[in-house]
Amino acid sequence: MKSVLAVLLLFFLQLLSAQEEVYANGIFGFEENKTQKIFTNWTRIRLEPDVNAEILDSLPTNQQITVLKKEDKVLQLGERASHWYKISYQKGDRASEGYVWGGNLCVGYRNKNGYDFLFGLTKTENRKDKQNGENFRQNIASIKVLEGNALVDEVFFDTGSGESLSYATFNIESNHQLKGVELTLKAMVSGEACGIASYDQYVLFKNKKLVALPQLMNVGDADVYYHSENFVFPNDKGGIFNAFIWKMEEMEKDENDKEKIKRASTTYLWNGDYFRQK
Repeated sequence: MKSVLAVLLLFFLQLLSAQEEVYANGIFGFEENKTQKIFTNWTRIRLEPDVNAEILDSLPTNQQITVLKKEDKVLQLGERASHWYKISYQKGDRASEGYVWGGNLCVGYRNKNGYDFLFGLTKTENRKDKQNGENFRQNIASIKVLEGNALVDEVFFDTGSGESLSYATFNIESNHQLKGVELTLKAMVSGEACGIASYDQYVLFKNKKLVALPQLMNVGDADVYYHSENFVFPNDKGGIFNAFIWKMEEMEKDENDKEKIKRASTTYLWNGDYFRQK
């Protein structure tokens, strides 16, 4: 009887340990021997890959570093989970090494017309759902624009939960023929499995200001259900001068395997400085 209890206890402890294991979000998977940039201003560089290790240095936003090695250890802060990385960097005439938590690095970065555009996750906020009153945790992302080392502007927006942080892209697009817009930034995060939503965030850049457009969400489950959102810009087929159109299409199959499709659209007018719903 004692041996049976001992086996059950061991199984329970193993199960508990497995439940407590933390897995890193895929968007914080950085390649070794590749350059990367600091996203969180004055990110702490530590002697060991541990939040309690000695602080060796702190680096500003947009500091370029080189990823030397991904450590096995994962740290979760809020809804963000990442490996620690051993890095090297140049500060003045001095080359240094240390360890940084991957959640403080850029998810993506681009350079255009003398500006550096950075995309990353900033924090997790506690929210309450207005409909059911339940609490939930919301990841907050941001896009920063810098000129040299000076922060020009920053815009914040909600982004996916842990399951939607497997993959990310960050690209520069044209001005889509919107008045006064220099370029458009598009940040995307996505999950890898069916039924996990992806989120697209468009941000306009004009006169050193960032303007975030309404966020787009797309999700699908094989051929049973999908929800799709996109923008139609002036340079797209069906586009309108100095406006963008939000379009949604949703399909769900009923018990008879018959498709039920729902569509909706909203037009936003752009005056060169801000947008408003028509």
